[in-house]
Formats: sequence, structure tokens, C-alpha cells
Amino acid sequence: MSQTEKLSAARAYIAERGIQPFGWMKEQRGMLENPRYSLDDPGVMDALWYDAGTLPPVRPQRAIQTSAVFACVRILAETLATLPCHLYRKVNDRDVLRADNHPLYSVLHDEPNSYQSAFQFFQASMSQLALWGNFYAEIQRDSTTGQVIGIYPLPAWEVQPSLIRTGNTIRKVYNVIGEVLEDADVLHIPALGWDGVKGISPIALHRATITMSLNAEEFGANFFKNGTRLSGVLQHPGKISAEASQRLRESWQQSYAGKANSGKVALLEEGMSFNALSMPLADAQFIEQRKFQIDDIARIFRIPPHMVGSMSSSTNNNIEQQALEFVKHTMLPWIKRWEQEINRKLIPATQRRKYFAKFDVDDLLRGDFASRVQGYASARQWGWMSANDVREKEDMNMIEGGDVYLSPSNMMPADALDKQEDAINNEPPEPAEPQDPAAGAENE
Repeated sequence: MSQTEKLSAARAYIAERGIQPFGWMKEQRGMLENPRYSLDDPGVMDALWYDAGTLPPVRPQRAIQTSAVFACVRILAETLATLPCHLYRKVNDRDVLRADNHPLYSVLHDEPNSYQSAFQFFQASMSQLALWGNFYAEIQRDSTTGQVIGIYPLPAWEVQPSLIRTGNTIRKVYNVIGEVLEDADVLHIPALGWDGVKGISPIALHRATITMSLNAEEFGANFFKNGTRLSGVLQHPGKISAEASQRLRESWQQSYAGKANSGKVALLEEGMSFNALSMPLADAQFIEQRKFQIDDIARIFRIPPHMVGSMSSSTNNNIEQQALEFVKHTMLPWIKRWEQEINRKLIPATQRRKYFAKFDVDDLLRGDFASRVQGYASARQWGWMSANDVREKEDMNMIEGGDVYLSPSNMMPADALDKQEDAINNEPPEPAEPQDPAAGAENE
């Protein structure tokens, strides 16, 4: 049996048994077995991601209630949303201009659909990407010209992409609540994945880490809710019945538990004594555990820890470098995903050699004012920026005569230097000055 046949059989097996891939739902049965195919077969395991973990799935809506997850998702979403997406037109092999007259420009830069601005669209889309691992949007085109007139987000949890083979052709389709959309009609941005069809949710992959953080937050909330006492023992010198014990426990809980009753003086009767079994949070390493969880979740989303409030490994000397690494290693891969999918789906094939979409990341790379001034001065000195180029970068109006490019007086093209040396070497000698006859007579 070929690998393709094995995969087809595995998919048929999954559909036949009603098993949902990727661990969102599991079939509850004593043994997962098909007499025709062994689950040890690599082809079957490639199609069926069997997760033997015992932890229950963590829904993205629950995971984002963790402060670290919320901070990471917010950073990714708002960072992408602040980057303007421009459509450019190639003038020649080296020069490009903004194609702000093209109908697609306003869709990407201003208003992707009838109810969202560009910021709202990219913020929501990046949030879905970070939580569900995929973002889908339906592309609407003008019925006459075929030009893109809108991009409408689809709920990632309601879309299931799949591949369909027709003869020697494989095409991708999307099942959206019973409706099938073709690949050309869906803008799909996948996160990290291994099947080339869809991305994997980081929440699903790292549910143990997310669960640990959720449990730590719940523990802390319950700890302080119970008056910073984990538990205690009421000791009676005699023996009491179960009913009396229950009444005593309820009475004690009502009178002395909780932050509202903190600091009250307890009244003990019948020779009873109270033995506290509290453990200070520092002894339980609760604070250290919470800090580690923040760094661990930041690592999942590839966010520098200082951006989510963890300064344990950051200093004033390396924060700027970490910010540059965030742009290069975190945002750039996401930006490339967006740019390539926009160019592939929203720009017709006949126009792709002339038009392309690109996010402007200059604002992310801007340094402090002193660093920018130093860079501008160098650019002006060496002649590759004019005064108006600098003013445009700083959002200032143009000035008259500001388009002049300077050049250092001691710099010239190499071929011009060779020509100058040749001219000097081939220059005829200067004629000798004529002697004064009177001066010669005086010498005699």
C-alpha cells in the first residue's frame, strides 16, 4: 500500500469513527483499533494526531484569561495593526511608487470591509492567529470587474480546510458551517503547522503550560480569598459527633474566613484550640513559579519577557537589542505570511509582476531621537538622503530646495579618478619662461 493510499485510508477511518483530529475531541472507547490497519503505521499516525495526554483541552477563550497569554496576544495583534499595509507599483527594475489610485489600496490601507477599519481588521485577525493558529477571511469581488472590494473575517473555529483530489489536480477548499468555499475566495493565514493545510493552535500544543498558569492564578485567588490562610485545625479535647463537627466548621467558616473577617478575634469554647496550617507564599515559591510561567508563555509566542512585564533578564543595555530581535524574529515571519498571501489571493496573476503589497515596518525600527539625528546626518553627508527625505521620515512638511542631494567634496566615482590621473600624466609640459636680455647683460 502506497503512502497516499495509507493516508486516504486513515482519513476514511477517522471520518467513519467520527474522530476529530488534533485533539479537540477524543473518541471514548476501550481500544482504538481497526482490524485492517495498524495504528503503528506511520501513514495512519500522520493523519491522526493521537494525543495520549490526560489534561483536558484548554479553549482559547479560557487561555486568554491568563494575564501572560493576554499580554502576548495583545502585543502581536496591536503591533501588526499599527503597521500600515501599502500597495506598490513597479516603475522599473529598481523604482517603485505607492499605487494609492488602485482600488485595492484602500481595502488594505483604510477599510477592508464595511464594518472594520484596517487597524480593527488586522488586530482581530492576529488575535485569531495567536489563539487558534489560523485566520480566515472571505474575499468579495466585484461581479463585473473581478476586483477585490472587501475582506470579511470568518470565525476560525468554524472553518475546516481540506484538500480534494480531482484526477491529477489537487485543490484546497474550506468548509464553513456547511458551505464550501474555493481557495481563491478565502484569505487564509496559517501559523506554524506541519501538514501544509492549516496551522496548529499554540494553546492546544502547550495546554500543560497554560493549565499550570491558570491553576497558579486560581490558587492565588483562593489563597487570598480565604484570608491568606491555607487551612487550619480546630482541636477539641473530647470527642464530638459528625453533626456537631459539621456545624462547628460552618460556624467557624462564616465567622472568621474571608478577607471581610480578617483580623477578628476568635472565641473558643469547651477547651478548644486552633492550630494554623498556613504556608507563607514565599516558602511555597509561589512568586517564583508565577514569574517562570510568565517567561514560559512569552517563550511560546516568542515575545521578549520585558514586553510582558518580566524584567528579570533585561537591562538597559540589552532592551533595545531585544526590541530589534522582536521585529526580526517575531514580527517578520508573521508579516511575510501576510504579504505573500495578500499578493497571491488579492492581486490578479496578470498584475503580480507590476503590483505588490508590503507592510511598512519603519516605525518599529525607529530609535530614540538622538540616534535618528545621527543616522540622518550620516545619510545627508553621504548623499543618499535629502533634507525633504529626512523631513518625510519625521512627518514634517517639505521645504523649498530640500530635494538637493549633497556629495562630499573629496569623493568621486572611481572611473572619474582614473580619467583625472590619465589627464595629469598626458598633460604636455609647461613652456619655459623667456629670459630677460637685460638681466643677462648685468651678469656679464
